[in-house]
Amino acid sequence: MNIVIYLLRQTLLLCIDLLQIAMLARAIVGLFDPMREGGLSMFLYTLTEPIIMPFRILCDRMHWFEGFPLDMPFLFTVILLSLLQFSLTVL
Repeated sequence: MNIVIYLLRQTLLLCIDLLQIAMLARAIVGLFDPMREGGLSMFLYTLTEPIIMPFRILCDRMHWFEGFPLDMPFLFTVILLSLLQFSLTVL
């Protein structure tokens, strides 16, 4: 049973790592392709936006950060992924 939990935890950690890399790549590519016209930009958007969307919906409904120059839902997602990764490594 311990091996199953270990493999599940390692798989989740790998998925979180891949998502964090994709989000970093999206941030960097977004500087050069802000309209998401390129294939890489669209791929990264399609991969990461479902993870960011709950925070984006919450911020829009609560009218948080309107007119703020930073994409706060993106930042919240990065923080949440880091906290999840930390909690999985501590367990």
